Amino acid sequence: MRRILAIAALSALAATAAQAETWTPYATTANGLEWSYDADYSYRDTLTGRIVVMQAVGKPGAEPRMGPSAPGKADGVGFVTAVDCSGKSMISLGGYSPKKPLELSATWRTATPGAAKSAEDKALVAAVCKNTAGLPSK
Repeated sequence: MRRILAIAALSALAATAAQAETWTPYATTANGLEWSYDADYSYRDTLTGRIVVMQAVGKPGAEPRMGPSAPGKADGVGFVTAVDCSGKSMISLGGYSPKKPLELSATWRTATPGAAKSAEDKALVAAVCKNTAGLPSK
C-alpha cells in the first residue's frame, strides 16, 4: 500500500512540474508589451536539432493582469516556435489565445524556415540560443 501511495505522490509531483511556467523576458516593444519565453517548455527537437520554445506576450503592471501565460489561461496569448540557432531562422508551430486553443502543426519539420527579421524575433533567437547545452531532447 505504501508503494502505491509513493507512486501516486511521485506522479502528482511530476504532473505539477510538467505544468511549471518559468517565463524569461527577452524583448519589450515600444508600446510596453513584453515578450517572454517559457524555459520549462523549451527543448531540442531530436530530428531537426532546432530549439522548440513557447513564447508569450504580457504587459507588466496591467490591471487586470496580462500574461505571459500558457495556453488555456484567460490572459494567455503566444506561439510555439522552432529556432535554428546556427541559421538564425524560425518556424512557427502554432499559436494560441483565450479564444483559440494551441494546435501544433504536424508538418512543421518540413516547412521552410524564415529569417528572424524583427527586433523581437532576433531577441528571441539570441535569448534561446545563448545556453542550449542543458536543454532536454525530445
